[in-house]
Amino acid sequence: MNIAAAANETLAHNSNVLVYSAMAIYTLAFVAHMAEWVFGSRSKVGRTAAALTTQATATAAAPARAERQGGGTAVLERPKIITKTAAGSRDVPDGPGAAGGTEKGDLYGRIAISLTVLAWALHLGGVVTRALSVQRAPWGNMYEFSTTFAAVAVGIYLLLLTLRKNVRWIGLPLVTTVLLDLGLAVTVLYTASDQLVPALHSYWLWIHVSCAILSGAVLYLGAVATLLFLFRDRYEAKLADPAGKQPGAFAASVLERLPSAASLDKFAYRVNATVFPLWTFTIIAGAIWAEAAWGRYWGWDPKEVWSFITWVAYACYLHARATAGWKGRKAAWLGLIAFACYLFNYYGVNIFVTGLHSYAGV
Repeated sequence: MNIAAAANETLAHNSNVLVYSAMAIYTLAFVAHMAEWVFGSRSKVGRTAAALTTQATATAAAPARAERQGGGTAVLERPKIITKTAAGSRDVPDGPGAAGGTEKGDLYGRIAISLTVLAWALHLGGVVTRALSVQRAPWGNMYEFSTTFAAVAVGIYLLLLTLRKNVRWIGLPLVTTVLLDLGLAVTVLYTASDQLVPALHSYWLWIHVSCAILSGAVLYLGAVATLLFLFRDRYEAKLADPAGKQPGAFAASVLERLPSAASLDKFAYRVNATVFPLWTFTIIAGAIWAEAAWGRYWGWDPKEVWSFITWVAYACYLHARATAGWKGRKAAWLGLIAFACYLFNYYGVNIFVTGLHSYAGV
């Protein structure tokens, strides 16, 4: 027993070392992402390609154009991705990305992705080592849930990059929030390796909690896209109204390089709609587990109530997207409110509310 306990303690220590190491590499990735945005802001090609007025639409429809300048050739390539929005709204090309079309910006972006991959490998190793130290699924308290959640979110992002999806714009906000999440986990939420409370001793832990983590990670990506959509949509509206107040230099430098508002809106809708059935199954699986653990499927426990509120909020968001008068910004605000419900269901209910799910370990 003493040897086994010592081995588990060593594994727990190694898990902490791996998580802290991942945080260090994520910090370097954050700096590289910032450098990508800084050097990308200096790109005249990027600023030209991201123009959002009627002239930009005409430019996007025209073939690539070359101008002779002092014996040299400056090539302006039209953006390859054009998103058609609803009738009567803007048809806007996607921006050139955080790198702004510059080689130096793209170099820093690639460095950032490489560092993110390395950090994620260390991060995943920390989660797996924690599981080995406790000999169960590493989701028994808020510390374990938070570290796993962050690892899954980064893993999904890297998977989308591997599938050649246009998601590099998520890199900076993702790494930033992952650092915040892990910082909170290792300082405020940290719990030493221990066994589960009796109610969690079930194979439903693997089913219910894994679905909750995966759903939350995808919903997070949708929330980031939704938030950026609101900023980009406002930016496009200002540029489309020459008589109105124009965006400042900093806002223009950042927002012109993002995908168009229509692309961001479509991405957010697709990921939210894709994961909504999984979140539905998460609640159903939790009800089945509750019957096995406490002898009832539903008891209006605070966690159950807020899981249902989150489900209703996302259902309203999806319904709003199917209703003509609620598309766009109104639906986007609903999407953000729904994700805020998810966050409160995790942090607020676990920390501040007492119920049958009060085993946060903090």
